Amino acid sequence: MKAIFTLLFLSVSLMAFNIEKVDVLEYKVANGKTALILFESQEGIELLSVRVGKKRFEIFPMPNSEEKKYALIPFSYYAKTENKTLFINYKENEKLKKESLLLKVVKGEYAKEEIHVSSSKVNPKSAAVKKRVSQEYSQAMKIYGTVTPKSYLTKPFIFPLESKITSAFGKARVYNGSLKGYHSGTDYRASVGTPIKAANDARVALVKKRFYSGGTVLLDHGEGIYTCYFHMSAFNVKEGDFVKRGEILGLSGKSGRVTGPHLHFSARINSVQVDPLQLIDIMNKNLLTGK
Repeated sequence: MKAIFTLLFLSVSLMAFNIEKVDVLEYKVANGKTALILFESQEGIELLSVRVGKKRFEIFPMPNSEEKKYALIPFSYYAKTENKTLFINYKENEKLKKESLLLKVVKGEYAKEEIHVSSSKVNPKSAAVKKRVSQEYSQAMKIYGTVTPKSYLTKPFIFPLESKITSAFGKARVYNGSLKGYHSGTDYRASVGTPIKAANDARVALVKKRFYSGGTVLLDHGEGIYTCYFHMSAFNVKEGDFVKRGEILGLSGKSGRVTGPHLHFSARINSVQVDPLQLIDIMNKNLLTGK
């Protein structure tokens, strides 16, 4: 259910800054999920960013609208259950100012699952493999941390496959009896060779065969939003290409650390891993309305 939390406890101070309304969708946000904040544009106010701890998230114009702006605030799967103070940074009459608001991070309801794979994929001992994994991680994090200032999004997201979801985001992953973190995306059933679609318009940021994720495509949708497609068997795009929503990125496979063929679909915002389906849901309902 969509919940609009009007910041009554800040109403006096916000009116002093000529901000009529700040809407927070879902005042309570589970770990691994994304909060959406909507701002009404006001004359004399330049909205800049939202700071949470040491992280800053830019405030962008809403797609297809000049009247409102938005900020996506991602919370890591490992975020603590606690109240979070968010600081809105803006300029008023060329002076830098800030205002605060509160969100509450709650514990998400995530299950566990046991997975059995080759031991070489769980704890690789080869120095060469360890170096490869480290380099691939660093390369990906550099990409995820790059916030392209423009957005490529004008239409609602679609799903990369229309098939059964075999593993949801957030499940605790126990590999060969050892807890190795959580499931960082959504798995779709897909036999080898199934066409994989781009979830939305984007620039192709990476096309590579990686140790854990196998055949990998990363899409930059602009403004810090990325979608990721893992375990592919073939590519139909190359780095730097611009793709349209629904364009075929390549074919599904069983490369990397897998128990069988499928598509692993995930999302990042400003390098923070989030539930891709929840992100798509709030984007489609509130920012990317239309066909």
